[in-house]
Amino acid sequence: MTEEKKYIRPTWDEYFMEVMNAVSKRATCDRGRSGCVIARKGQILTTGYVGSPIGLPHCDDVGHQFKKMLHEDGSISEHCVRTVHAEQNAICQAAKLGISIDGATLYCRMTPCRTCAMLIINSGIKRVVVERKYQRGQESEDMFRQAGVELVIINNEVQKYKIKDTD
Repeated sequence: MTEEKKYIRPTWDEYFMEVMNAVSKRATCDRGRSGCVIARKGQILTTGYVGSPIGLPHCDDVGHQFKKMLHEDGSISEHCVRTVHAEQNAICQAAKLGISIDGATLYCRMTPCRTCAMLIINSGIKRVVVERKYQRGQESEDMFRQAGVELVIINNEVQKYKIKDTD
């Protein structure tokens, strides 16, 4: 006779991260198929994924739109600017639907970029849970610390992006 293992329900963080991964499947940029869930008190408030603004062409259809960024340390990186980040789309969705996200938790693939971090702070989100670190996320980590936003990093692995479409 075999002993059955007792089913263990996922924690709220595990549950919302699974939902975030499902949402990310709608993303339209192959460089970062990211999703986002914003929740409060065990309830999903809104979701978002990486995609172009409504009515504009997607990376998956027409390719990436790269811009170079010069960093304070002199390094240069290339970023695709065709899409709106998952975090930005989730915050916009909340605004569009009139849903307050004040005091909520945001779940996403990696440490939000600087712009997303500023939006997260100003929208009143108090906690951010990420699957892994972003290669240029230190500034966001510092801003969250200064603003009192709790950052939970599930895996200290760093998310890396290919430099160009040909990589």
